[in-house]
Amino acid sequence: MKDEFIKLLESTKREGIEEIIQFLEKTDFFKAPASTRYHGNHECGLLEHSMKVYEILKNKVKNAVIDLDVSEDTLIIIALLHDICKVNYYKVDYRNAKNDRGEWEKVPYYTVDDTIPYGHGEKSVMMITEYMKLTSEEKYAIRWHMGFTEPKELYGTIGQAYKKYPLALLLHEADLESSYFFDI
Repeated sequence: MKDEFIKLLESTKREGIEEIIQFLEKTDFFKAPASTRYHGNHECGLLEHSMKVYEILKNKVKNAVIDLDVSEDTLIIIALLHDICKVNYYKVDYRNAKNDRGEWEKVPYYTVDDTIPYGHGEKSVMMITEYMKLTSEEKYAIRWHMGFTEPKELYGTIGQAYKKYPLALLLHEADLESSYFFDI
């Protein structure tokens, strides 16, 4: 799956894409979980989640009820990199739990170690733009992919963003569907 992920990114031929790939190779992106307990909370969960979001998003754009003029490069970039903010974000810790025999033992679990507290979508946009330019539509889609899990004070702004860039809404939906329908 890692090879397919890299091949997709390289296919965009976007200036800076090789640098992003090199960056990802130096991080835990390809081994990291997608979350601590909600979806994809296992090794390689983030990679699996990103690939599933891409698959779902492609289908959503193809079958959208409105005409969307979106390039394949844009779909690849926003789907595969929407959660780049999660690199080096999760750490393994240990807690006591009873095993099958009723004996206490230390078991691993994921915990958050946010060394760059800059939000979620906005952090992904910031990290990507350190290596390459994004279109406005790509920035909005990645920034608002969390949708209405954002604080309620931002709901009006999110709605405006989705009207301006419907692709942002489709990315949010693809993210949710990957998480809830496929648990990755």
